Amino acid sequence: MSIQTKDVEHVAKLARLNLTQEEKETFTEQLNSILQYAEKLNELNTDDVEATTHVLHLSNVMREDVVKDSLPAEKVFLNAPDEEDGQFKVPAVLE
Repeated sequence: MSIQTKDVEHVAKLARLNLTQEEKETFTEQLNSILQYAEKLNELNTDDVEATTHVLHLSNVMREDVVKDSLPAEKVFLNAPDEEDGQFKVPAVLE
């Protein structure tokens, strides 16, 4: 697989970039170098390598759900800038 100048031009158009001819050639060379380097991975023997989703073992640390009393509404609204009918009142964001 290799990148052609027309591919760089297409991506530049999608990104709305105005590239000079020199930049297009530079990016084409750089992207081809990256692809050549990535192709080296195909040379590795990965038959005995177990598939993983992450290099480190991850596990969720979850606490048990515990039902407890919430704050009374009076305390909740003490620091609120404005309150109306037991709800936070915020400035309108729609016109």
